[in-house]
Amino acid sequence: MRFVFAIITFLAVSVAVIGQTTPLTQAEYVKLLYSLQKDPKLKPEIVDALRKRGIGFPLTDGVRGLTRSKSSGDEELQRSLEEADRRRQNPVGAQLPTPKDADAVLEKARKNTLEAVGEMPDFVVKQQIQRSWAFGGTNNFKNLDRLVVAVSYRSTGEEDYRVLSTNGILNNDPRPKGSYEEVGGTSSTGEFVTMLATVFKPESEARFEIVDTDVIRMRKALVFDFTVAKDKAKQLITSSGQVTTDSTISGMKGRVWIDRELGRVLRIESEATEIPDSFPVRSAKRVIDYDWVTISDGKYLLPLVSDVRLTSRESSKLIETRNVIRFKDYQKYGTDVVIRDDDVEPEPAVKKP
Repeated sequence: MRFVFAIITFLAVSVAVIGQTTPLTQAEYVKLLYSLQKDPKLKPEIVDALRKRGIGFPLTDGVRGLTRSKSSGDEELQRSLEEADRRRQNPVGAQLPTPKDADAVLEKARKNTLEAVGEMPDFVVKQQIQRSWAFGGTNNFKNLDRLVVAVSYRSTGEEDYRVLSTNGILNNDPRPKGSYEEVGGTSSTGEFVTMLATVFKPESEARFEIVDTDVIRMRKALVFDFTVAKDKAKQLITSSGQVTTDSTISGMKGRVWIDRELGRVLRIESEATEIPDSFPVRSAKRVIDYDWVTISDGKYLLPLVSDVRLTSRESSKLIETRNVIRFKDYQKYGTDVVIRDDDVEPEPAVKKP
């Protein structure tokens, strides 16, 4: 009984810390990290506290290391901590714009994004895909396989995928397909324009809220939360079992980083919403970072890296899969995709801190 009481008291203190409004002290933040280690479900509240309250202490390598350790290397929490430290050091530069100015940046991004979708050239790109898995909530990922996939994109929106190699073994039948699901496991499509078009097209009726400022690859950005209802987003999620394949439609929510000057999307985080309780996939998340690339002497904003995570219910356990997709060598349509040594060498598995 004493042990149970101690845990309840500790978590109660953590909840009280989250509910305050002044900047987090280092002692408060450390308490939250230890609470997180006991209850991973507290992470959204801690991230929210970092973003709304900020921190009132200098961010040291020791605090960074403790954050990695107690969160099992959670990237969102680490990024939120860095954002809080940036706001602490430069509170004036981190101030939110007026609603009018924020709306102007958002509308500029909408216009530029939809125009870019229509002006996208035909191209090919190589995807290096490292796939891994972990028990849900542990973030202790173990490598599964490494794929090299050639993607051909047409300005009509058509995407063709050719699996060139798996774990360094060349594919004897690299015919184009609509996805790379032929190799089994988790696959994803639509990183180039589908995601952004869904968020910004008027018929999606996405709701936006300015929440933060940030700096992405030396570019000042405004950060907006967004939501798109299920009947508007119509995001397809497929679950393939050993015997049957099932699919469902979900809504979408997330966060988008917009270049404050250029009005272009630098990063988008999305998470599926309104997933039916009976569906095996319980969570579907994706983060895409964009950067400028040159194709046939033209400059285009295209995916740089994508991190796709699906959590599924298997018997009584939750299994999380992760695909880290790196986009390499954008070239004009029809160019051969060449496999190099670094394409087939697996990335080191991330060890649990």
